[in-house]
Amino acid sequence: MRNLDPLKKRYDNIPIPQELDDVVNQALKASRRKDVRGMKTIKWAVGSAAAAVVIFVGSVNASPAVVHALSEVPVLNSLVKVVTFRDYKVDEGHYNADFQVPAIQDMNNKALEELLNSKYVNENKELYQSFMKQMKQQKGEGHLGVVSGYEVKTDNDRILSIARYVEKTVGSTEETLQFDTIDKKNEVLLTLPSLFKDDSYIALISNNIREQMEAQMKKDGDKVYWIGENAEDGDAFTTIKPDQHFYINNNGKLVISFDKYEVAPGSMGSVEFTIPSDVITNALVSHAYIK
Repeated sequence: MRNLDPLKKRYDNIPIPQELDDVVNQALKASRRKDVRGMKTIKWAVGSAAAAVVIFVGSVNASPAVVHALSEVPVLNSLVKVVTFRDYKVDEGHYNADFQVPAIQDMNNKALEELLNSKYVNENKELYQSFMKQMKQQKGEGHLGVVSGYEVKTDNDRILSIARYVEKTVGSTEETLQFDTIDKKNEVLLTLPSLFKDDSYIALISNNIREQMEAQMKKDGDKVYWIGENAEDGDAFTTIKPDQHFYINNNGKLVISFDKYEVAPGSMGSVEFTIPSDVITNALVSHAYIK
């Protein structure tokens, strides 16, 4: 394999917007519109008169009023699912790669479906191009490996959470994760800030994660996190990022994820923490997603 040209050509020409204009959802009451000044959205048309919804893209901090209003929008009977679009492999001696490209299907919201699928395609094209470039630079010396894939973390009547992972091996192995969590009924791409009233969630979640880290290390001597006496300059975990990787599991719990080396030694791999709902309940916009 020398290129990813066979990937759906229609995705190649879909621009992924870097900035999106403020748009007020037509389905929301006028009294709520005054609260969406800081929200960046895409407006899309729905063939059915059942509802119009707002797409939250990237790590945009969505208006709590809008997120709350979504729970009142008539829902769509969604059969959204994830399939493997293509699986590309390279096997040339010490150079190995496997690019598994996911695709979302059967969304009524075709704008969001194509936006996500375009992102997945482009991510894997970039990974492939980078792999081929490195392979040529190494000129047959050393070992190079890349594995790109995905895992459906949650798939129930309300939530679809997809984890995408990339493992790169050049001497040592690096692993990075990305997540997309979708409200299947309203067909909304959720972001971490959009779940909360304000940024107080950052401290609430960070404090709980530190408590979990301490408890795990006390119980299991093989577990190490970069806090307390284990912290080194520049490595100490202090707080999550506002747009920290997350997903919502099948039990309706918020799960925060960290990449390999982000909060712990490489031997710990990628780590995640399930946040007790009572820790964040007062900061949530609503309990539509977190139970």
